[in-house]
Amino acid sequence: MNTIGIDIGGTQLRAAVVSESYELLDVYKTDNDRALTCEQNMDRLLDYVCTVCDGAGGIGIGSPGPLNVRTGTIVRPPNMFGWDGFGIVRHTEQRTGLRAVLNNDGNVAALAEAVLGSGQGCESVVFVGLSTGVGGGYVYRGEIVSGAHCNAAEWWNMMVSDDYHCHKNANPGSLNEQCSGSGLAMWASEHYGEATDARTLIERHGAGDPHATRILEHGAEMLGRGFANIMCAMDPDVIVVGGSVAVHNPFFLEWAVRKAQPYLIDPDSLHVKEASFGDDAGLIGAALLLREKSGS
Repeated sequence: MNTIGIDIGGTQLRAAVVSESYELLDVYKTDNDRALTCEQNMDRLLDYVCTVCDGAGGIGIGSPGPLNVRTGTIVRPPNMFGWDGFGIVRHTEQRTGLRAVLNNDGNVAALAEAVLGSGQGCESVVFVGLSTGVGGGYVYRGEIVSGAHCNAAEWWNMMVSDDYHCHKNANPGSLNEQCSGSGLAMWASEHYGEATDARTLIERHGAGDPHATRILEHGAEMLGRGFANIMCAMDPDVIVVGGSVAVHNPFFLEWAVRKAQPYLIDPDSLHVKEASFGDDAGLIGAALLLREKSGS
């Protein structure tokens, strides 16, 4: 039986028809338009879902946290505006007539990578998503570990420095502010005195700009500290890293792994792998939520 996977993002919303073997049969995407309410944005996605969900076994939803997965509510996502307190599960079920389940987007990506991707065969898998923001998830023996308050593996808010910068709901000096795409852009814009995104920063590094290299080295140092903190807390078999910043810039990930070494109790215990599914991990993992929910 096919299922529906939904991936909620700060800039884009995606939905897919997913086969029993977790292949994406059809994918639809639309912008997350700040000029619209969360209900209006969601309804544009659900209009598509309603055309393809006949006979589907349910809907899995991955969304930026923090969330309350027990009530199916998006609480206060730092990289989305206008979605605070949105009862996304109830809204989806009312619109489609199908059962829906919700979890953190980092958790669902972690589930996809742990069950079918780069963490396959490992007992303990941590996922770090390095994109516009920093996402995360932890899967143990094939099941998501959400924590007592649905806030486990929220690596974005982990404090790694004394820096004062902070984003919506984020701690000053948090991982999100130091090495995400938005964090790197913030550092670059401050240094150059003009709006500079992460892509431009990386291009300047490639052209030999020492200031760009120094900013990136700082970001890699902060990510390395994050890896070391994760190893102290979780000691996973593997840390799987996805997201555009890491996937398109393998040198940055290599720097971070090297910079993590001095902070580790056992440097040989750190195993970092690139994610297998790229942007599709959220859709595949969302569909896998239904498998986890049913216990099959």
